[in-house]
Amino acid sequence: MKWFKVIHWIIIINFLLEIFYAARMVFFVVGGGGPLFGRAGKITFELMVTRRLYAIECWIAIAGLCIYLAITEMYPRKMAEMKK
Repeated sequence: MKWFKVIHWIIIINFLLEIFYAARMVFFVVGGGGPLFGRAGKITFELMVTRRLYAIECWIAIAGLCIYLAITEMYPRKMAEMKK
């Protein structure tokens, strides 16, 4: 049972690292600091696509973490509540 807990936390940490990495790439590394706002019209197509791909990667990781937590944490708790 301890191994399952270790694997569980490795999966969660992996998702969190991916989310922080992709968010860092979108907001700080690719295309300068922060949101683009008015600069969006002045950057190259390749840079815009790169930012969007990292943003998609971040959203996929966020969705994966949400689904994983829903299956492993929320669902078992809800089922335990319903049995009472």
